[in-house]
Amino acid sequence: MPDDHFGEHVAERYDESVSEMFDSAEVDPAVRFLADLAGDGAALELGIGTGRIALPLNRTGVPVHGIDLSSAMVERLRAKPGADRIPVTIGDFAHTRVPGTFSLAYLVFNTIMNLTSQDEQVACFRTVADHLEPGGRFVVEVMVPELQRLPHGERFRPFTVSPSRLGFDEYDVAEQRLVSHHYHVVDGRLDVMSFPFRYVWPAELDLMARMAGMTPRERWSDWNRQPFTNDSTKHVSVWEKTTSV
Repeated sequence: MPDDHFGEHVAERYDESVSEMFDSAEVDPAVRFLADLAGDGAALELGIGTGRIALPLNRTGVPVHGIDLSSAMVERLRAKPGADRIPVTIGDFAHTRVPGTFSLAYLVFNTIMNLTSQDEQVACFRTVADHLEPGGRFVVEVMVPELQRLPHGERFRPFTVSPSRLGFDEYDVAEQRLVSHHYHVVDGRLDVMSFPFRYVWPAELDLMARMAGMTPRERWSDWNRQPFTNDSTKHVSVWEKTTSV
């Protein structure tokens, strides 16, 4: 089982640390997109966390089941209104099975990169395929690796710079990995956290999907279905389960 990097220390202020991601401008388009794909079926969220997407999606009438490795994050979800309607299984979402089948499964906000090996990411696609009904959809929201923005020989790419916060990604191109470093001033004290990830390319995800019996259907640069281009910094991709493997 992979390491849990979202324990109590992270969970206790997770919502605050990514508060901008809870804005309606971020949440509402994602919920509309996912609800449309779920239709009359149920949805499975891998890495459900504190319920940023699952709770409003459930409020639209879509039954949601979650998987998450972090019991501390799930405790925060459980404290929120409506969480009693969302069953959550604690486990590694690359391998964990839950009862039933789903018309939709999804991973948002770079969560696929929490699986830090290609084998684990491939296993995740196969696990999703096992849970999907025929014709079911799998959605992944993930960053586009910013290698084209790195000068030759450079390994570091800042993503947050302010008087109270500093964040930068440290790339290891040979291993296709990065470590996301966060420095945050909290109550006058410096809080330092680092998270390992494995970045992944769109074409690589398409191949993983095909290996699991899924076919690419859509790729956009955001939840509002803006075109995916050379300048896109992330993508929202959709695959459809078409075969049994």
